Amino acid sequence: QVQLVESGGGLVQTGESLRLSCAASGSTFSSYTVGWFRQAPGKERESVAIIWWSTATTYYADSVKGRFTISRDNAKKLMYLQMNSLKPEDTAIYYCAADKTIRTITTPPSRYEYWGQGTQVTVSS
Repeated sequence: QVQLVESGGGLVQTGESLRLSCAASGSTFSSYTVGWFRQAPGKERESVAIIWWSTATTYYADSVKGRFTISRDNAKKLMYLQMNSLKPEDTAIYYCAADKTIRTITTPPSRYEYWGQGTQVTVSS
């Protein structure tokens, strides 16, 4: 059974940085797409960044391009989201998710099979 556990959220000020981690277990993930998603109060869950585990190919939402970086450590089965130049509009619960098939940044979050419990990121102005 695939399990995903996020960590690293917190409260920061505008312009600061945070790094989220996602510990994955239960599979080799070699053919998976894994990614970071977020949901702000009153809004739908949205894709932030995804990575194809086998090739480390990455895709980003336009709103975070140039500020966020997704990466993965294959040996440790860890996925990261480095978030720089944070803005108040980045405030949300951040989730990591995984799916057995190749997905793109436009794939609806509902298509992902496995989810973590989420970690809160709050950016104060």
